[in-house]
Amino acid sequence: MELSLPQKEFIRTHGEMDVRELALRFSRDDMALLLSQIAGRQTARLKIPSWYGREDIFYPAHLPLEQASSELTARYKSSLVSTIIENSAEGGNGRFADLTGGMGIDFSFMAPLFREADYVEQNEELCRIAEHNFGVLGLHHVTVHCDSAAHFLQEANPYDLIYLDPARRDDAGRKVFRIEDCTPDLTSLKERLLERAGHVMVKYSPMLDISLATKTLGNVREVHVVSVDNECKELLFLLSKTAGEVPQYVAVNLKRSGEKERFSFSVAQEQQADISFADSPGRYLYEPNASILKAGAFKSVAQSYNLQKLHINSHLYTSNVLVADFPGRIFEIETFFVPNKQNSKSFAMETKKANIAVRNFPMTVAEIRRKTGLADGGDLYLFATTLSDERKVWIVCRKV
Repeated sequence: MELSLPQKEFIRTHGEMDVRELALRFSRDDMALLLSQIAGRQTARLKIPSWYGREDIFYPAHLPLEQASSELTARYKSSLVSTIIENSAEGGNGRFADLTGGMGIDFSFMAPLFREADYVEQNEELCRIAEHNFGVLGLHHVTVHCDSAAHFLQEANPYDLIYLDPARRDDAGRKVFRIEDCTPDLTSLKERLLERAGHVMVKYSPMLDISLATKTLGNVREVHVVSVDNECKELLFLLSKTAGEVPQYVAVNLKRSGEKERFSFSVAQEQQADISFADSPGRYLYEPNASILKAGAFKSVAQSYNLQKLHINSHLYTSNVLVADFPGRIFEIETFFVPNKQNSKSFAMETKKANIAVRNFPMTVAEIRRKTGLADGGDLYLFATTLSDERKVWIVCRKV
């Protein structure tokens, strides 16, 4: 895995160039290797910035890097692990295992919290790369095992925490979304996992149905819906033998600026939430972040922030007094109207461009653009939605 000094110099010199242009400009025996390392470093610059600063890190092929966690989400998992350790009543022996090691990003941020850490991966090349990179990162207390999760578990000693990120592609490379179709299949491993560890953390795709996954897995204590800059990235399920029947949901939106939006609730709280509906939009409009919408906190977020909902199915909220700490986007409303022929024509004549969003409305964004001729962009936002009395309206506003 060691690169020669001339290879490192080539990567350093051409590291910012387009890899396709480099492939056309240079012809050398090790070009494929150099291009893969340059492409890997370019991806790491935004995805794993702390790795980007270490030129001895070796990057695998494109797919493992594409599927790997970002540093932001890996650090969030590490913070959850810290909380688990602090609150653990079992004492524990300081042992951790990642049974689907992959590129090792999640592992590298969680392993320092334990006295011993086992990285398990059945791909031999990824194991060699991980062993090299862990040395570069100073993780000298870890052990790399080239093995499958199921086989490794058969002889494994007890752990405080086991982590898994099941592969979400079938043998043909197609994406899968059911727990039973992922590798490993946790429905067949769960009992053994909970025998071997006090806590189990599982990462799944945000495309997964959370309610169905919780029922399928069982023993779910917490579900974390994780977004980065309002784009839903992953679902984390925390399992333990002592988990109750109703898990706690945590919707978190991590921002690259360093800020974090966090909202916690239970299914029972959501079902029992007592909310009111607005007759008309007030001064402010609120749109929950992607994690809250994925988690399904449609009523509990309104109750927690004392907001009125526009419609049971619109998932937009309003108030006359600004709620500045709302976990999502906040807009100040300029006007709203029923988009009949006269109103929509008048609006289009006065407006050149707007950011359009559709929430519980019988037209698509593309159809509204064709109808109005509005270009995309600018400071103006148009929400096409439905009010509690079933009126179809366009709400025109600007970001707070």
